[in-house]
Amino acid sequence: MISRVFRTALALAVSAASSYSLAAGFALNEQSVSGMGTAFAGRSSSADDATTVYGNPAGMARLKREQVSVGAAAIFAKTDIDDARSTFGGSNDGDMVPTVGVPMGYYVKPIDDKWSFGLGMYVPFGLITDYETGFAGRYYGDKSEVRVITLQPTVSYRINDQLSVGFGPTINRIDGELTSAVLNPLSPGRNDGKVKVKGDDTALGFNAGVLFELDARTRFGLTYHSKVDYKLRGDTTVSGSGPVLGSSAGKYDASLDLETPESVDFSVTHDLNDTWTLYAGSTWTRWSRLEEIKVENKGVHGLLAPALGTITEEQDWRDTWSYAVGAAYKLNQQWVLRAGLAYDQSPARNEFRSPRIPTDDRKIFSLGAAWSPNDDVTVDVAYSYLKEEDADINQASASKGAYRATYKNSAHGLGAQLTYRF
Repeated sequence: MISRVFRTALALAVSAASSYSLAAGFALNEQSVSGMGTAFAGRSSSADDATTVYGNPAGMARLKREQVSVGAAAIFAKTDIDDARSTFGGSNDGDMVPTVGVPMGYYVKPIDDKWSFGLGMYVPFGLITDYETGFAGRYYGDKSEVRVITLQPTVSYRINDQLSVGFGPTINRIDGELTSAVLNPLSPGRNDGKVKVKGDDTALGFNAGVLFELDARTRFGLTYHSKVDYKLRGDTTVSGSGPVLGSSAGKYDASLDLETPESVDFSVTHDLNDTWTLYAGSTWTRWSRLEEIKVENKGVHGLLAPALGTITEEQDWRDTWSYAVGAAYKLNQQWVLRAGLAYDQSPARNEFRSPRIPTDDRKIFSLGAAWSPNDDVTVDVAYSYLKEEDADINQASASKGAYRATYKNSAHGLGAQLTYRF
């Protein structure tokens, strides 16, 4: 019983599952507020400011002046839990995601007519959910807080007037803490035990991109974000009373190897005329790498020692596509207005969906604006509304009982960004 709770919690801790970002799976999209205004359509081809360090490193070749872009996005999530049923009872209040902020910062410096240097810091993955005390699905997930912070030094090179390339290694730090309730076999539904999991690691990856400018009005971008191999080290603390829980109570060393998936983003930006710009793009993510989680534990004692030695859990996620279209309208020299629509597939299969990741396919509508009082400063703001398809959870276990519910998820996102050019 504890082994199932432990393996689920630790697996999710290190894979940084994001329930309510503006992207599917456990990826975050909020690396650019200027891109957020068009629902991230044209992310790899727009190259309008220093956030292109993430969107497409090759896009730095288009920036003629040294500049800094800093910003943050806030996510306000809402969940209604309907038709909930559980073996051992409990509440289903929903709204378990507190308001969270996603920061970002970028710097780009043109070195000469060919070379540019950039530096980015952003959050590509993250999760925070916190259910109320006595939540009916507490044995499948209670509280989760995970984040990945990435630092990316980057260079770009302009090959000719049409073609540019860029590359940047990524330094990725992941850490998290999750808790779950543990069923007490002597008083099912009452006097629960608790499992608390911590883990962290630092690993390397890279981003690479190509930008092709067909002419002065049309450009194509292709960006590759590499997989990242984590070798996570952490510990799990089990607490509880009674002959079963008490015999295995304590803190154990834990480790696992994990690959987060690579993705490929392709987009096109077209200046229709002097006032209108059109964007379109799609992203493929190789979520099928997440086939299983294998956890190795040391120093386990008590009645559950055999079950907690080596644990393997099937995930069987599938590759996904996301699509986005957007437009920008230049109102005058100071103001640009933006809008976009996006659709993201969910990688999780219905049979594996749990209260920790209770999400399904989603649609996103975005609005944005950019204000440039002079040539040196631009202030971007954006708003996004996310609506998901109803996500059904149908979990059953002899050791944890059954939990079934339908999650109705939505979220509002607000972002602000300042770009200063030297």
